[in-house]
Amino acid sequence: MNARTEPAEASEEPDATARPALIREFLLVAGLFLVYKLGRQLAVGHTATAFRNAHRVWDLERALDLPRESAVQSALLHGGTPVHLANTYYATVHFPATLAFLIWLYLRRPAHYTWARRVLAVVTAAALVLPFTFPLAPPRMLTGTGLVDTARIYGPSVYGPPSSDHLSNQFAAMPSLHFGWALMVAAGLIAATRSRWRWLWLLHPLVTLLVIVGTANHYWLDAIVATAMLGAALAVLHPPHRTAGPAGRGTDRLAPRGNVLVGAGR
Repeated sequence: MNARTEPAEASEEPDATARPALIREFLLVAGLFLVYKLGRQLAVGHTATAFRNAHRVWDLERALDLPRESAVQSALLHGGTPVHLANTYYATVHFPATLAFLIWLYLRRPAHYTWARRVLAVVTAAALVLPFTFPLAPPRMLTGTGLVDTARIYGPSVYGPPSSDHLSNQFAAMPSLHFGWALMVAAGLIAATRSRWRWLWLLHPLVTLLVIVGTANHYWLDAIVATAMLGAALAVLHPPHRTAGPAGRGTDRLAPRGNVLVGAGR
């Protein structure tokens, strides 16, 4: 008849998170991508300031003794295939990888999906403010650096001439959402899975970093600022707890808040 306390078994806890309504989430995610595209187009008309800021960023990187972006680009330019693959990666992986990440979380890890969607929304919203306050020309436009526009020369390119490109704001280099989103994809998959190989997801932001720098679309500082923004968002928006489910598979569940009473009435 003695009562005793034992930690609640994780596998016996009901799934505390229902999958969000599909139509609502589709509209929210579509809205996130739309705001990303439209928001960058609003911060235009600051060409002179963008080039002044570019020279400031370049000089600051040299003062901080950061590696030159030209070192990465030189490695890509040793052959036509590496630079073409880098340009293709830049042009085609960014949006599809992030979308696939959200879809997988929605289907398999609903609680992590909600968390990841919120983090991406916060980072994207914060990133859209900087082009208004700090327009920045990318290094491929900066003369005197030894860098070339690899997409324009070797293809494929996602940008047209800045004067006639109405689909994007090419003077919004900071922060790099290419890198920020890639880093969130890796962080989200690491948090949502328990495989011993899950840390390999960090290759995605690593390759993205080398690509955005090597193609002269971003400075190192663009990625550093994106990392700081993501870190701030993750410090406020914490991922849900992952607990072991049947056959060792992880499930999205809220961790038990305390001990449960068992054995009463024995």
